[in-house]
Amino acid sequence: MSKAAYNPDKFRELLLYLAERSESDPKFGETKLNKLLFYADFTAYRELGKPITGARYHKLEWGPAAVPFVPIERELVQEGALVVRGNLVGSKVQKKPIALRGANLSRFSGIEIALVEQLLDELREYGGRQVSDLSHETPGWQVAAYKEDIPYETAFVESIELVGALA
Repeated sequence: MSKAAYNPDKFRELLLYLAERSESDPKFGETKLNKLLFYADFTAYRELGKPITGARYHKLEWGPAAVPFVPIERELVQEGALVVRGNLVGSKVQKKPIALRGANLSRFSGIEIALVEQLLDELREYGGRQVSDLSHETPGWQVAAYKEDIPYETAFVESIELVGALA
């Protein structure tokens, strides 16, 4: 696993930023938010040499999930910075985080924000289920054991066959 230091302040602000930027996205919910956080950190690790937040991500049934997601989301709700609304989508309830304050972007570099904006654009048309299915194709999710960390180093691997060759 990478020795990238976890920055809880950046995680909080990135979560808020993604919620703020996705408020008008009818397909945005907690599942998609978790995948956006994952892609932001792993893409930054690959392209910039370090993740944006350094959060740990576990392999779960619906794809990668940030270990600090639930406690940080809960804190933001308690502070009045975020609300989670339940929207009925088909026969399921979509939990949609909505930012009640703007994110503090002073913690981020311009290139980090540009990377996040690119991800938002690329995944805008995907719903939670679709982005979850897409995340199952990442080598990191494929090689990690259930409920175990997904190594940041897998961001450099393009296919599962290469993972076996590296082991």
